Amino acid sequence: MKQCLLIALTVMVALLGGCATQKRLSEAQEADLLARAEARWRALEGRDWSSAYDFTSPAYREVFPREMYVGKFSYMVEWELTSIEILNYDAGAAVASVAARVMSRPVKQTSAASAAIGSVPTFMVEQWILVDDQWWFSANCRRGSKLTAGCS
Repeated sequence: MKQCLLIALTVMVALLGGCATQKRLSEAQEADLLARAEARWRALEGRDWSSAYDFTSPAYREVFPREMYVGKFSYMVEWELTSIEILNYDAGAAVASVAARVMSRPVKQTSAASAAIGSVPTFMVEQWILVDDQWWFSANCRRGSKLTAGCS
């Protein structure tokens, strides 16, 4: 009985371990993901909210019109992208976590303190989904940011 239990436990651990392994992205997929994430942030830097909307997932765009997305942004903060990197990829879910490091600063200095502080580094983790071999920003699952750069 103990031997059967040990065998069953070993098989279960092996199966669970196999589910946890993650398929790696190809170099082409990584390059495409990084390029799209950077292009989206360049649109945000340029306050081109309409172009940033074009990177949201097809499912998001089915529900939320461009005008609603564009209305979510503030002109009170400027962003400057400093780096983009892929943190993780879940092949089963076709979701990649991408870190965007951004310098943010208020457009209007409201106090001597805000003027003295200047730009503040911000680290954001965004989720990008792979749909039909194309990467899309998942606007409703971005975490790790106090900024409102398109998440609902």
